[in-house]
Amino acid sequence: MLVDDQELLRAGFRMVLGAQPDIEVVAEAGDGAAALEVLKTAAVDVVLMDVRMPVMDGVEATRRIEGPKVLILTTFDLDEYAFAAVKAGAAGFLLKDVPPGDLIEAIRVVHAGDAVVAPTTLRRMLDRFAAQLPSGEPVAAGELTPREREVLLMVARGLSNMEIAARLEVAEATVKTHLGRVLAKLGLRDRAQVVVYAYESGLIVPSPRPEV
Repeated sequence: MLVDDQELLRAGFRMVLGAQPDIEVVAEAGDGAAALEVLKTAAVDVVLMDVRMPVMDGVEATRRIEGPKVLILTTFDLDEYAFAAVKAGAAGFLLKDVPPGDLIEAIRVVHAGDAVVAPTTLRRMLDRFAAQLPSGEPVAAGELTPREREVLLMVARGLSNMEIAARLEVAEATVKTHLGRVLAKLGLRDRAQVVVYAYESGLIVPSPRPEV
């Protein structure tokens, strides 16, 4: 489902996605409120959601959506909205100028149950919130085993399950098991929220930018 208040953008996305044999655009909406109404009757797996829209924005709509995975599209000036959307349950976010191939792959990844976090976008967001991060380890993180904590930190740095398995020299299924326990103990929905949790709680602090 495409949710964006700009009809021209929806048309462009529809044309790109419609050319894929395994992707079908089954619904569209021009704002978050309209999207929620459409979702009452449409069978949707993934929602491609704009952030700033009239009537109801993408953050609030994401918070209210149950079932379909939400992939947020944002621009540099609206990164804080994407951050809020991931906290609200979005499976990830991308910039609106993402190459078509990356967008298509992201939709497939999200549909498969994983999450997509654009590292460059994340970095810009974290720069804005770094000064507000609490010091010390949050209580919930203290309930993790050393290996679960290790997996959490690697996920937060953007590593895939396969990359984590290689570094830890374990099976990928073992990494999935550890990640599942991390999600359960911390009350998180997916790896996108793991990233947000790790930075917001101060487990990982953005490194300072080099001076130019």
